[in-house]
Amino acid sequence: MQEQNNNVIIYTDGGSRGNPGPAAAGFTITDTKGNLLCARGIFIGRATNNEAEYTAIVKGLEAAKECGAKSVTVLSDSELMVRQLNGEYKVKSDLLRPLFLQASDLLDSFKSRKVSHITRDKNKQADKLVNDALDRKKDVEASPKVKNKPSGAASRPIRLGVLISGGGTTMINISEHIKQGKLNAEISIVISSRSETAGVDRAKEAGLTVEVIRKKDYPDIMDFSKKIEEALAGSNVDLVIQAGWLCLWNIPAIYENRVMNIHPALLPSFGGQGMWGHHVHEAAIKTGVKITGCTVHFCTNEYDKGPIIIQRCCPVKEYDTPDTLGARVFEQECIAYPEAINLFAQGRITVEGSRTRIK
Repeated sequence: MQEQNNNVIIYTDGGSRGNPGPAAAGFTITDTKGNLLCARGIFIGRATNNEAEYTAIVKGLEAAKECGAKSVTVLSDSELMVRQLNGEYKVKSDLLRPLFLQASDLLDSFKSRKVSHITRDKNKQADKLVNDALDRKKDVEASPKVKNKPSGAASRPIRLGVLISGGGTTMINISEHIKQGKLNAEISIVISSRSETAGVDRAKEAGLTVEVIRKKDYPDIMDFSKKIEEALAGSNVDLVIQAGWLCLWNIPAIYENRVMNIHPALLPSFGGQGMWGHHVHEAAIKTGVKITGCTVHFCTNEYDKGPIIIQRCCPVKEYDTPDTLGARVFEQECIAYPEAINLFAQGRITVEGSRTRIK
């Protein structure tokens, strides 16, 4: 990179297959007009996701200095790293502290600097470099041009944070789809609002990371929500999946349209506070509807509100009980939720006001 560019934009990404496991870092550098100046993938051996994310920003900043940049804007899909570098979160990990200090010193060496979070779908080039380096087990470089991935092509698995309050059947359904190769995702963390529940046991049996965050342990909803947000950020979660989660929490702006919920009815029917599980199916039978189903939607800070992504239908039969109807609806849930997650992973969902459009 011989040309001097005073103002540059650095996209960074890092990934580990195993966490810890084989890891790589990737970055691209563009000028303010979007012209690509440099693009590299660095194979770093065994490391965690967070170590890889920090390595990416360090290598990107070093490359920016090589081209004489005076001002840098760093864009990363690692919310944890962004918040740590902006002083919002403390660095508690001994592994990360040296990398954090190195990145901070490099940032301070620029006349102007900014570190911001972006969603994963806006970081595809850096993500591709990470995967190329991992696949080849060596450094890769693509300057001055990086080929774009075909539309809808798979990249690294998206990191899911799964929120549960009960038995975890939806969580297990998602986990099975991942194991069968039907879902390009990994469950980075499971958060339970209850300590003694079958869902916690099932998650541990599946080898998943589990954290119990009970609402009653916090003085108010904001402290409760902050703890959830920190746990999600600490696991570099791309998408939050509410899977039988019964607690209202304050969804921060950074997770807007990144939290999904599945409801066992065709919203807006039979939704709202207290409408969950058998309560929903009892109401459907009592009102005499002939068709019900399930709804996957993005969440807001109101019960069962937010843009609808997918709905699937099933009949309500004459002699249904809440249990028989619930089983039929759950069959549709097992199809709808993985489908919605795949659409998100492929970057095919756009939100326009209160509606979604599928590309």
